Amino acid sequence: MENQQGEKVEVYNMPRIGDQAPDFTAVTTKGSITFSDYAKDKWVVLFSHPADFTPVCTTEMSGFALRKAEFEALNTELMGLSIDSIHAHLAWVNNVRKNTGVYLDFPIIADIDMKVSKLYGMLQPNESDTAAVRAVFFIDPKKKVRLVMYYPLNVGRNMDEILRALEALQVSDEHKVAMPLDWRKGDKVIVPPPKTLEQMDARLADDSCEKVDFYLAKKSL
Repeated sequence: MENQQGEKVEVYNMPRIGDQAPDFTAVTTKGSITFSDYAKDKWVVLFSHPADFTPVCTTEMSGFALRKAEFEALNTELMGLSIDSIHAHLAWVNNVRKNTGVYLDFPIIADIDMKVSKLYGMLQPNESDTAAVRAVFFIDPKKKVRLVMYYPLNVGRNMDEILRALEALQVSDEHKVAMPLDWRKGDKVIVPPPKTLEQMDARLADDSCEKVDFYLAKKSL
C-alpha cells in the first residue's frame, strides 16, 4: 500500500479475535521470555507504547503499574512493549520510580528489531513506521486472542475500560452469557437467545429473568 505521501509501505497484519496469539521469544525487563511458555493458566494483557521517556506513555505505564493488583486478582499478567533497547527500558523504569515512586514491575519487551510489533500489527505506517501504536491484546490461558484495542499515538487508553472488558470476558466464559452495554460486575447479564420455537415458548413463560422480549432477557448471577 501507499502512505499519505504516495510512498510504498509494508503492511503488517494483526492477529484477529479467536486467533492463536503469535509466539515469540524476546528480551524483556524480566529477562528472556518465550510467550507460549509464559503465564501458564493465566490471562495476559499485552500492550504496546510508542516510546520510552515520553509523556503519554509514562502516564499509561504508571497506570498499569498502579493497578497491577487488580489484574492479578483477575488471574492476569501484564506485558508491555516498545521499539526501544533494554537499556532504555531499564533507564526509564528507574527514572519513573525515582521521580514518581511508581515501579513498572512487569516485563517490558525490548522490541528493537520490531519483530513482535510486526507479528502483532502494532506498526501502522500512516501513523508511524518506527513507533508502535497503543495496541492492547487480551489473551486467554489457551493463548487465544479474545479482544483487541487500538489507539493512536496521541490518545491515552482508559484503564477502567481495560479492566471492565477483561472481567466481562472472564464472567462471560464462566457463565456462558453475554454482556450488555456498560456492564460492570454486579449488573445483570444477557442470557443466550432461544434457537427453536420450543425454547422461545419456554423463555416467554420463564418468570425468573427480566425480559424485554423473548430475544432479550437479563438475569442476575
